[in-house]
Formats: sequence, structure tokens, C-alpha cells
Amino acid sequence: MQTPPTPAAADEDAEYADNLRRATLASSIGSALEYFDFALYGLATALIFNVLFFPQEDPAMATVAAFATFGVGFVARPFGGLFFGVLGDKFGRKIVLVITIVLMGGASTLIGVLPTYETAGLWAPALLVVLRLLQGFGAGAEQAGATVLMAEYAPVRRRGFFSALPFIGIMAGVLLAGLVFSLLTMLPESALMTWGWRVPFLASFLLIVLAVVIRARLHETPTFVEMEKHEQVADRPLREMFKHGFPSVLVGIGLRMGENGGSYMIQGLALSFFVTVVGPEADKSLLTWGVTIGSLIGMITVPVSGALSDRWGRRVVYRAGALFMLAYSFPAWWALTLGSYPIAIAVIAIGIGVAVCTMLGPQCAMLPELFGSRHRYLGVAMAREISAVLAGGLAGVLGAYLIAITDANWIVLAVYMAVLATITVVSTFLVPETLRRDLSRTDDAVKISRVEAGDDVWLGGSQPVAAGAVTSETTFSAVRSGQ
Repeated sequence: MQTPPTPAAADEDAEYADNLRRATLASSIGSALEYFDFALYGLATALIFNVLFFPQEDPAMATVAAFATFGVGFVARPFGGLFFGVLGDKFGRKIVLVITIVLMGGASTLIGVLPTYETAGLWAPALLVVLRLLQGFGAGAEQAGATVLMAEYAPVRRRGFFSALPFIGIMAGVLLAGLVFSLLTMLPESALMTWGWRVPFLASFLLIVLAVVIRARLHETPTFVEMEKHEQVADRPLREMFKHGFPSVLVGIGLRMGENGGSYMIQGLALSFFVTVVGPEADKSLLTWGVTIGSLIGMITVPVSGALSDRWGRRVVYRAGALFMLAYSFPAWWALTLGSYPIAIAVIAIGIGVAVCTMLGPQCAMLPELFGSRHRYLGVAMAREISAVLAGGLAGVLGAYLIAITDANWIVLAVYMAVLATITVVSTFLVPETLRRDLSRTDDAVKISRVEAGDDVWLGGSQPVAAGAVTSETTFSAVRSGQ
């Protein structure tokens, strides 16, 4: 017969459950805002910014330039991840998440009031680049913080599921962007190009206010609280990350190449490719429904794949998603050349909802599990944001350039996406299984050590917790075990 919890334990578990719900909501809103902004910007880049912010003597090169500004935001992300990641490991997860949401959302709102090339000349793209840099700088630590926050709050046996819940916010953000843009493109061309495109950027302000109010009430994660209590907080997390965590960063980058690069190829580049194939008469509003439907599918796929990773392990589920994307690359880009709207919508929807999201689900718990507690925020931020530059940021500008110089050759783009997926497949074989790893551990899951020194060999992670260390297994036991 199970012994009933004491009143003190019951109060502790009730408080933990309340904070878990608040953390889920706070992370979800931030994720929604980040991906609403980036999906919206990706859609606008392919269909609006290339016309309004750049000279039109060569439309193809104007599109390349527009995607270059899209990529600029990714360049700023690693610097934001580095700066705020250090702060998150030194001063806590909560304060950084408040700062990043204000910076990221504020820049997005200001995009909605920018002058166009026709009225401001070169100042228009210059200001657009500045705001993209600020947006990327804030976003560089936003998703990493949300990921770490939820992993450190989540019940151990259901960490994959709970960590994936805020990423429904990602799909919600992409869904909202797709819906908004689909509705906007139904406006007359003159209205869309004058004031219509500005509305969703200005509306970002509402999400900022909501997110700040919720995050201000959020408690610090149990893991960081215990670190502070036992004086385990790193004075120099950057130094520790480069000394001990760099192998995990490299593997994390590889894991993200297929998911992040494939996502931005499907969300933004596929629309530009289809318009190039069909011609100027292409109905842009129909195409964005692919993003909308894919996001709806992803709102189911992400938590389901996260939950499956709690049962079968992170690696096998992640690898399944990467293999699907690899197999999907060639038929997907070939199908877009048919010029069929229903087929194009299905290609985009399956690419986002199945290929990308099957990797995204287990990734939510897996990335934090790769890193030790003293440099986890920084490590996750570096893995996410360096990969965002190499995969997502490069995908837009390089893909647009490939479309221009190859006369929209689908094989080149299919090879590109297949290479990204292959990198991720290989990376799943270079990481140990991190399922149910104790997040209070200070060592990383991925190690490269010298055998002659008597240390763990490649892919260790079996070191015992230091004597006397307080682990997550001793805290909030009832809630964490799913009771």
C-alpha cells in the first residue's frame, strides 16, 4: 500500500505542478512569438520584401537580396546565444527569458513601421537589416532558454513529452503566420503592398505584453535553484563550455542541420521556387495554406514524437525523422515542378508536419540532456544558433541563388536538402542515448577523452554524480514520476 504524502510534500508537489504549468505557458508564448516572426518574415521575404525594399531592375537578384536580409538575422543569433547564454547560466533562466522576448518582439514590431525603398531609398533595406540583427540577437537565446527551462522543470520519466509541449507554440506561431499571410494575400495587391503586410508585424506587440506578464511571475527552475543552494553555479560558463562542452555542441549542430535547414527550405524557399516555376500569375494565397496545414499536423506530431522518445529513446525517434526527410527530398522538390497547387500544398504540409516535426519532438529534451548543468543554457544556445546560421540562414540565400543561376532546377535543391538530412542521420550515431539523464549532473553526455588518462572514451556519459550532490531525483518526486 502506497504511503500518502505528508502535507509538506503535498504542498511542494502542488507548487511544483503550478510552476510546471506556468513554465509551459511562458515557454509556449515565447516560442509562438519567435516562430510567428520568423515564419512571417520568411513568407514576406519571398513575396513582399523583395519587391518593396529592393530595386526591381533584376527581380531574381532582388529576391536573393531579400533572402540575404533573412539570413542576416541568423548571423546575429549565435552572438545573442553567446551573450544571453552566459547570463542564463550565471544569473538564472527567468531573467534572460524576459529580456529576450522584449528585444525580439520589439524589433519585429518596428519592422511594421519601416519605410520602403520607394520612399527612403537605400535606407529602407539598411534599417531592415538593423532590425533583423536585433531580432536575431534576441531570438538567439529565446528558444534555448525555453528548451532548458522546460527540460529542467519536466518530470524525468515524461521529460520528452513535457519538453515538447512549448514547441506546440512553434507550430502555433507558424500556423498563425500562415493564416495571417493567407488572409492578407486575399487583399487587393495595392492594399497588401501599402499597409496590409504591416499589420501582423505591428500585432507582435500584443504577444510581447502577454509573454512579459507571464514570465515575470515565473519561478526559477528547480535545477538552477539547487545549483545556487550548493554554490555550483559557474563563474565562467563560457570557459567551461569550450573546455568540456564543445563535443556536445558539435553533435547538437549536426542534429539540427536537417530539422532547421529543412524547415526553412520548406517554409520559405519552396514558395519562391513554386512561384518561379508557375510564373507571376501564381496565386500566392493558396501556397501559404501548405504552411498552415503543416503547422496543424505539427501540433500533434511534436508532442507525440516527444512522448515516443520517452518510451523508445531520443535517438531512434530523431533518426526516424531524419531518414524520412532524406527519403522525402527528391520526390518533394520534383512534385513542386508539376505546378499543381494541391500537390504543392501537400508537399509543404508533409515536409513541415512530419519530416521536420518528428525530429523537433525528441530534440526538445535531447539538447538539454547533452550538456552539464553549469553551462547548459550556453551549450544549447550555441548548438541551436550555430546550426541556425549554417542550416536555416544559409538555406534561404543559397537556395534563392541556386534557383536564380540554375533556372529553378529542382534536382539541385533536392540534393541540398538531402545533404542536410544526411548530416543529421549521421549525427544520431555520434551521440549516446540521453533518455532520463539526471540534469543536475555537471558533466556532458558527449565526451572525447584520452584513454591513457583513464577517462571515459568517446561517447561516455556514465560517470557517477559527485558525492553529496543533490539530484533531480530527490526533488518533487511525486509529480516528476507522473503521479
